Amino acid sequence: MASYELSPEVASALADGQPVVALESTIISHGLPRPRNHAAAVEFEEMLRDRGVTPATIAVIDGVPRVGLDADGVRRIAEDDLAKASVRDLPILAARGASGATTVAATAWLASQAGIRVFATGGLGGVHRGAAETFDESADLATLAEVPISVVSAGVKSVLDIAATLERLETLSVPVVGFGTRAFPAFWLRESGIDLDWSVDSADEVARVMRARDELGQRQGIVVANPIPAEQQWDPAEHDRVLAEAFAAAELAGVRGKAVTPFLLGFIVDASEGRSLEVNLDLARNNVRVAADIARAWSALGGSA
Repeated sequence: MASYELSPEVASALADGQPVVALESTIISHGLPRPRNHAAAVEFEEMLRDRGVTPATIAVIDGVPRVGLDADGVRRIAEDDLAKASVRDLPILAARGASGATTVAATAWLASQAGIRVFATGGLGGVHRGAAETFDESADLATLAEVPISVVSAGVKSVLDIAATLERLETLSVPVVGFGTRAFPAFWLRESGIDLDWSVDSADEVARVMRARDELGQRQGIVVANPIPAEQQWDPAEHDRVLAEAFAAAELAGVRGKAVTPFLLGFIVDASEGRSLEVNLDLARNNVRVAADIARAWSALGGSA
């Protein structure tokens, strides 16, 4: 018996070998303010449909992991107060009949269970600053070491330890390729100052890497690091100033452990007067576009989902 439910739209696309892209729900429930989050969720899905790709927004609704949501499901992840659900939380939500918005890790895991091979998100989770003392590392990394899904993201947020995150991905044998770049992006910024070993020039090339990975019998996911277009990135000087202010404010407030990142992100939105939010939406749209191209290329190669 399947541990999840497919929407009719997603089930039909998978059965016919048509392109499908997974979308997370945490960015909607926890990453964007109401009511703009609902508009963004609808927009991301329509962007995929306009490109001939079936969207599979993923969430846990009343204890049932759902791969693909109907209009009411999309409304609920935007309007209801949902738990933030990583992989470890899925059995607890299921047992309690509770609802949750899935993180990158949980979305990747459920999408892979359904046979979906491409996933668009905003930014990947990673190793937090100070992790040597706190051991604070996102489950996204360990999950991508186990599920063969290609995740299109704008790198990781600059509040994280980007160098350590890339080291962990290397240790876990998760390939990281820059999409049209050798510079690893830092979410709001096109470049983090860290260069990658590999880059790809097209969605077709990503699809070929996916096929080669399968033929080698490897199970790791692939991180497609997709920088925001230059004209849409946050002004680097303003970014650096606001980020420094955010870390200083967290230190002054005595924020520690897992509370640090939510505090920093909330501070950054307020201090930037919403500029960081607009960049967040632009980079998410850009990732959806690239993911759609990859899903179509994968489908054209005869790949499942």
